Amino acid sequence: MAEEKKLVEAITSMDVDFAQWYTDVVKKAELMGYSSVKGCMIFKPAGYAIWENIQKELDRRFKETGVENVYMPMFIPESLLEREKDHVEGFAPEVAWVTYGGLNPLQERLCVRPTSETLFCDFYKDEIQSYRDLPKVYNQWCSVVRWEKETRPFLRSREFLWQEGHTAHATAEEAEARTQQMLNVYADFCEQVLAIPVVKGRKTDKEKFAGAEATYTIEALMHDGTSHNFGDGFAKAFGIQYTDKDNKLKYVHQTSWGMTTRLIGALIMVHGDDSGLVLPPKIAPVQVDVIPIMQNKDGVLNKAYEVKEALVKAGLRVKVDDTDKKPGWKFSEQEMRGIPVRVEMGPRDIEAGQAIIVRRDTREKTTVAIESLAEEIKNILDKMQTEMLERARTHREAHTYVATNYDEFKDVVANKPGFVKAMWCGDQACEDKIKEETTATSRCMPFEQEHLSDVCVCCGRPAKKMVYWGKAY
Repeated sequence: MAEEKKLVEAITSMDVDFAQWYTDVVKKAELMGYSSVKGCMIFKPAGYAIWENIQKELDRRFKETGVENVYMPMFIPESLLEREKDHVEGFAPEVAWVTYGGLNPLQERLCVRPTSETLFCDFYKDEIQSYRDLPKVYNQWCSVVRWEKETRPFLRSREFLWQEGHTAHATAEEAEARTQQMLNVYADFCEQVLAIPVVKGRKTDKEKFAGAEATYTIEALMHDGTSHNFGDGFAKAFGIQYTDKDNKLKYVHQTSWGMTTRLIGALIMVHGDDSGLVLPPKIAPVQVDVIPIMQNKDGVLNKAYEVKEALVKAGLRVKVDDTDKKPGWKFSEQEMRGIPVRVEMGPRDIEAGQAIIVRRDTREKTTVAIESLAEEIKNILDKMQTEMLERARTHREAHTYVATNYDEFKDVVANKPGFVKAMWCGDQACEDKIKEETTATSRCMPFEQEHLSDVCVCCGRPAKKMVYWGKAY
């Protein structure tokens, strides 16, 4: 038992030190490893498999809306990056530069892409000539580099994986419609697949994406996905024009939208517990862990593999833990890795034609006839998916507070982790003051507005918007 307890004790309790708990989980569940390049991480198979499932599901949803995938170079000439002034200023502190090609200094520095707006714009200016060439609805899956000062696995690293959609449209109305459409794709994906409830809204001008006219976001007690409406700002900077039906030259209207491997960090933080990961069934690389008990006894392993084959045929993702570890250790490992369901079966169970199903989230045990396992597990996984979303929503609501004056606001931010809803006058000076004095930032101005009071929580002047505030990870 000492060995079995050691695995769980290696995780710091969430209540003792949440940041250390998070680090313990990503390491002990073998999601990632540290590399010799400071600030960059290695995706181990368990972590990358989660990203593959995210990518597969999002890509399918994108293509259902008419999106096509492309790939752009990872290098951006400095002269190209500088064409959009606001964009450059927003990324300047985080840009990594290539100055040598082999042994020879480059005539012009190359930026390692922090994002690809400028590359897409340079491409679109030659690709788009007529209204017949519109819309362009492209996306790429790639990595980007941002030279972060402080890093944390998945949540913030100097190189991370993401997708970035970049579209061009004939009218402002079409661009706005696409921006909203992609935001809804992200929101539905997070809730239906990741079981993470989100708040949809708009970023303040201070927090919006560099160069964007408007940035829309989904928030889930941490930053998840964004969708940007660029208007025609980039089009004018890069000369992206088309001849319309009236034979007049016009500028296109653009959008961009992206979601990153920060989602894996969100999964861990929203659903994890003191035993490790808890993965929603729809995104879990392995949904069922079959654990044979007394596997050295005749027929036990054979039956375990027979069960696996039947479950795989039923459309489930299954593994058999046939290692020589003790059952208790295997149970702890299954819980650590967040596998949604485990099936325990030993000689007596097999003789009785039954097995025990254990849910990862509630630890609820059910004895089921072996021939009914596939049907029962599917029902359990569906129930688990629904209940995980409900629990996460309940938790979010319990950690969302209202502040109507500045003293109350500061007290909540200092002592109650979560969201704070408060009214804002719209003045960036108040936003700056709040960040400086409390470290909380505006997360979003939700589309579903509430009237909490008539005045700004910071300055007391007339309020314009209700804002969600919180500390960023």
